[in-house]
Amino acid sequence: MLEFGYSRWRKLDNAALVFPAVTGKNDTRVFRVYCRLKETVEPEILQKALDITMEKYPLYQAVLRKGLFWYYLERRDIQPLVKPETEPPCSDLYVPDQKSLLFQVTYYKDRIQFEVFHALTDGTGAMHFIQELVKQYLMLAHPKAQLPDFSTGEESTGKEQEEDSFSQYYKTELPKNKEKKKAAVQLKGEKLPQDEMHIMEVILSVKETLKTARANGVTITVLLASALLWAIHEEIPASRLKRPVTLMVPVNLRNYFDSKSMANFFGWIEVGYVFKENTTFDEVMAHVKKEFERELMKERIAVHMNDYVRLEKNPLIRAIPLEVKKFGMMAGAKYGARSITGIYSNVGIFKFPEEYGDYIQYFGFLASTYSMQLCSCSYKDNLVLGFTSKIPGDSIQRNFLKILKEKGLSYEEVESDFPGYKKEKTNVPAKVFQTFTFLCIAAVIISTMVNYMVSGNFTWCWAAGAASLSAWLLVSVAYRKRRNILKNAMWQLLLVTVLGIFWDVFTGWHNWSLNFLFPGACLTVLCSMPAVSRIQRLEVSEYLFYLIQACAAGCIPLILVALHFVTKPYLSILCSGISILILLGMFIFQRKNTFREFHKKFRM
Repeated sequence: MLEFGYSRWRKLDNAALVFPAVTGKNDTRVFRVYCRLKETVEPEILQKALDITMEKYPLYQAVLRKGLFWYYLERRDIQPLVKPETEPPCSDLYVPDQKSLLFQVTYYKDRIQFEVFHALTDGTGAMHFIQELVKQYLMLAHPKAQLPDFSTGEESTGKEQEEDSFSQYYKTELPKNKEKKKAAVQLKGEKLPQDEMHIMEVILSVKETLKTARANGVTITVLLASALLWAIHEEIPASRLKRPVTLMVPVNLRNYFDSKSMANFFGWIEVGYVFKENTTFDEVMAHVKKEFERELMKERIAVHMNDYVRLEKNPLIRAIPLEVKKFGMMAGAKYGARSITGIYSNVGIFKFPEEYGDYIQYFGFLASTYSMQLCSCSYKDNLVLGFTSKIPGDSIQRNFLKILKEKGLSYEEVESDFPGYKKEKTNVPAKVFQTFTFLCIAAVIISTMVNYMVSGNFTWCWAAGAASLSAWLLVSVAYRKRRNILKNAMWQLLLVTVLGIFWDVFTGWHNWSLNFLFPGACLTVLCSMPAVSRIQRLEVSEYLFYLIQACAAGCIPLILVALHFVTKPYLSILCSGISILILLGMFIFQRKNTFREFHKKFRM
């Protein structure tokens, strides 16, 4: 299972389990960490820097795959390539059935950008990665400057980087958290399309902000969280303020538990306030400070973390198939979102030797969101705040900046410059499928009209409707599974068989569906898989399990022959014989890989 200290595959950490299931049109679960330089980025040098960085963090060279019970990550020999920024920030990186890396490195003018799907790592992991990437880039770009090499993170082994620290620190004896969460105020308004967010970035002075925070007896994090709560409440009608305005604040668990993991290892706290007509900002800050002090005690953090892991380790939940479990995850995420109004995430401080300051302006952090999120990070004296929102308009952001200004803080607004928002969006496959759907519906309606006008009844239009539905189902599955041809083939085999039996039954049962269609379809799929695997240059682990499924389906005709459901057995015997031979060949020549695939797919 280990390769140079790194696993060929590994289960998702506890925090990552839900991300693939809840990723959708409202939230891609992608975040961006970027560095703005004082010079234009050179793509060739950036590619060399990325290659060197991947040698330190090869665990990110992985794709997301589905088992019967859980998702898992599998190493892939896919070289990550830098590319110019062409998509909106935080666009989809995880696309079901598409075996691609879960991160990308892009560049635009003077920006180096690292975007990552949250199932792969958290803000701390991304922070270490881009620091290493920027360091390598600047050392390559300016060899005469003799920039000092330095460690961008603790030295760690492959096993330590991949560690699921949630399981490492899980304790069965800790009590459950019995506190019930209160439903929070929700931001209303029409949401922007999937690949669009309203983005605003501002830069504050770290020294000024720290001075203001200390003058009010709070930390920078408490000051900014309080300002965001206040800004949101000013946009909420008084009639809806009976509920608290609540922020989710992610917490880096590495600050509480010793861990060198580059996977996810974060928890979160929820800080809310019930506003009244005479509430002051100072009262909000005092309350938020008190909540932070209470929630950030190690004992409470441990109890919360234990609750997450306890759910994952529940034997009943583990035994539920993933396709069913996904609905529970989506329902749980939706229910959990009821207690949250917005999110504030502080990724921390970027630290470089002084010499690098001649080439770096600042770092920034943006995240996809289903509602509103504020992200912050700092480098030297630049504290960069990034607002992302699915709701058009910037009223909340302006309220936030207004309260900071009243506290004596000045700020610089960063000009939004994202080329992905400038290009015209086209989706040819979706348009073609929509057109086909319309034509199928039109065929049903027209055939019904013609049938009635010609004969005065509806004797044959049902057949035309059933044919249109059958064609639509086949094309629909082909469209939705188009990114994985082998999975598509298995779905088509199932659908063709079911539809064939349906047509055989309703046309008088001549047994052609079992005599010819089913074994013929199995043989077609079996013969196509080696060709597809070779053309697409698939690794053994990518096609082996689908081949096993096809062979298992190919053995069914023999069972049907034995049960006398097949009247003309020749094609069925041929199909089952070939399937059995292939299964035996896999067991003899690919035994280790076969057992490994079963272990991955059936891990509970």
